[in-house]
Formats: sequence, C-alpha cells, structure tokens
Amino acid sequence: MNPFLRKKSIDELQNESTENSGLKRVLGLWQLTAIGLGGIIGVGIFVLTGVAAAEHAGPAVILSFMIAGMASAAAALCYAEFAGLIPVAGSAYTYSYAVLGEGAAWLIGWDLLLEYTLVIAVVAIGWSGYMLEILTQIGIHLPVWAQGAPGTGAGHRIDLISMIISLAIAGLLTLGMEWGARFNNLMVIIKLSIVLVVIVVGAFYIEPANWHPFMPFGFHGVMGGAALVFFAVFGYDTLTTAAEESKNPQRDLPRAVVFSLAIALCLYIGMSLVITGMAHYDTLNNAAPIAKAFSHVGLHWITFIISVAAIAGILSVLFSFMLAGSRIWFSMSRDGLLPKWFAKVHTKYKTPYRPTLIIGAISALVSGLTPISEVAELVNIGTLSAFILICSSIMVLRKKRPELERKFRTPFVPVIPLIGIGFSIYLIISLPPITWIRFVIWMVIGLVIYLLYGRRKSKLTNE
Repeated sequence: MNPFLRKKSIDELQNESTENSGLKRVLGLWQLTAIGLGGIIGVGIFVLTGVAAAEHAGPAVILSFMIAGMASAAAALCYAEFAGLIPVAGSAYTYSYAVLGEGAAWLIGWDLLLEYTLVIAVVAIGWSGYMLEILTQIGIHLPVWAQGAPGTGAGHRIDLISMIISLAIAGLLTLGMEWGARFNNLMVIIKLSIVLVVIVVGAFYIEPANWHPFMPFGFHGVMGGAALVFFAVFGYDTLTTAAEESKNPQRDLPRAVVFSLAIALCLYIGMSLVITGMAHYDTLNNAAPIAKAFSHVGLHWITFIISVAAIAGILSVLFSFMLAGSRIWFSMSRDGLLPKWFAKVHTKYKTPYRPTLIIGAISALVSGLTPISEVAELVNIGTLSAFILICSSIMVLRKKRPELERKFRTPFVPVIPLIGIGFSIYLIISLPPITWIRFVIWMVIGLVIYLLYGRRKSKLTNE
C-alpha cells in the first residue's frame, strides 16, 4: 500500500487508549472544560464584540455570534464524536490517521504544530503589552530595549516579558499536568467571574435606543461580523489533545467540547447585548471598546477589572495551546513520524517534557524577537484546514464503519459536517494571498520531511 494512504486501525487506537502511555490521568470533566474555555475565551471578548459591531453588524452583532457559534459548533460536534470514539492524544492528527491515512495525518499534524506555536507567540506578545502597561502604572519601567521586538518601536530590541511568560508556561506544563490544570482552573475562574461581573453591571446601564437601528449594515454586515468573530469561538480542540491525561476520556471529552463552546458562546452573546446597549455601535471602533463604554457612564474602575481579566484570560490561552502543541508533537513522535526522542515521558513528572520545552523556547524566540502581526494569519488557515478534515472524516467514517460504538454521535449527519466544511472554506477563501503562500511553503517543507524521514521511520512501516 502507498505509505501516504495507510491508516491506523480504529480498534487498535481504542486498545491503545487503555494502555499505559506513561502520561498521568488526572483530568476530570471540569478540568477538561476549563482547558477548552482557556483556549476559546481570551482578551478578544473585550475587543471583538465592539469592533464587529462598529465595522460590520451594529447591534445585530449578536446574530453574528450566533451564526459563527453555529458554524463552530458544527465542527465541535464532529470533534466530540471523534473524542468519544478515539480517546487518544493528538486530536485532529490522530483522527485523520485513522480515517484519511498517514499522509493526511502528517500534514494536519505538521500544520497544527505551526499553528499552536504561533498562537502561543502572538498571545504572549498580547500578554506582554498588558503587563507592560500595568508595570508602568505602578511605577516600574523596563529599559526601552526590553519593551518589544525590533521594528515595534524606537529602541526596541527584545520583548522580554513575552519570552519570560512563554518559558514559564512551558515549565509549568513540564512539572506536571495536575499542577498545570489547577493553575489553569484558577485563571479560568478569574476571567469568567470578571466577564460575568462586567455583563451584570453593564446590564443596569443599557439604553434600548442604542439597539436601533438593529441591522444598520444589512444581513451582509451580519455575515461579515460572523466571519470576524468566528476566530473568537474556536479553541475547544485543544482539550481533545489531552485524551490520555483524562480520567474517563470517552465520557468526558465529548461533554467538555460541547460545554466549553456553549459557555463561551453565552458569554460572548451576553457581552454583545450589554456593549451595544450601553453605547451606540458607531462609537465602539477602538482598541478597548468595553472599557470606553464603561468609562462613558462613569465606571472608570472597570478598566482595571478588564485588565485583570485580560491577564488571567491570556495565561489560560497560553496554557491550552502549549498543551495542545506538545501533545500533538508527542503523538507524532510516538508514531515514528518524528524522532522518538521527543516521545520520552519525564520519569518523575509524567509529562512529554521535551516537545513542551522546545515549543516554549521557539515561541519565546518568535515572540521576543519578531514582529509577527502578519504571520499570525497562518493561525486561521491552519485551524480551518483541521476543521475541514475533521468534518469530512466524520462523513467518511459513518459510511465505512457504521457499526462502531460511538459514545457521542454528531446529529444530522451529513448536514452538520457540511455546514462546518462550508463555513471553513468560505473563511479560507477570504484570507489574503500572502497567507496562502506562507501556508503552502510550510506544507511543502513538511512534505519533504515526511518523504525523507517520516515514511521510512513510521511505526506502521516497521511493524
């Protein structure tokens, strides 16, 4: 058989999930849901709601979030079925290996390694910006050379804070999933509590007149808003990479996927209603629309609250995506597609420490030394490509293996997967050409590595 098309047996993967991989099973339903929420809800909840309303949808931004949420839910439901069916570390990489073959699995795994590393770097830069502002407010001033990467400001040489936090999260994940999960739980609780406070307090200052006209840019504007905010409602896929550290993965993974997206979507909708009710939509096109709306009604203290939520929110995003990247790398190495040296589990902490520390170091270098605003768009095309493969795989597997026992079944197949595929293709087409060029270059590099190394060293080749 062509090595590119050979597949892992689903029955073999299910058996593999019950074997001792060396990873420690410590995650319950809440911890998994918190990882999903950590990946979904970041500082964007305080920015995208206002920007999408001002530029695209007006008060109808709530419809934008509903449409984006339904599109994202289509992919989430497909992820949930796979998570219950194949509870093995690796997420989209492992699912593709079982359904589409080794070549597709390699490409999506290689794709996600880049995506998650870039997410970490981009988010670390955002966290650095908030911390720098807070340090300045309390009288601590970093040297100019340490305030940003070259090209981001006069005298900037390195973004020291982003490098430190990238390495710190890598260290935390190395020291054990149990401690890492506790830290992530705390960060998620802080940011969810603050988001709820903002929504509840803001509800008392809503002026219904601000909701008129409700759809000033027409339905086309609503769809434009949906395309913009779609990237705020994915990240739940990160929790499926922790399958082999879950206590009861077949039961808890599907639930955690659905719960994390549902909770996040409710919060985004609540924020949309409050912000467009407090201020007219055309005043929200700025970097801090929520803070500005609250300052307008005299609640200046809310800006500090939002800063605290941003700090906690971004830390949990870093945790979720570094967890995901290291577990995919671990899975690819265990399968022989990358050197098995990376699949070594720490004897004391029971974590895949080598890929974790390497991703931490790479993301630290990228965030500290590179202005990566343009490169960040690669994150979008990577995620959308994974969504297309997962939704397609569900339809293929339903036809080829209908007899498999599924702990969770995606409803309305093939309609739901087709919605996920259609919306993902629509968004990919809308990305700028330079993003496509960079994506193709990365895929070509990955294909060369597979042909020269992966296909010869693959576990399936040597069985």
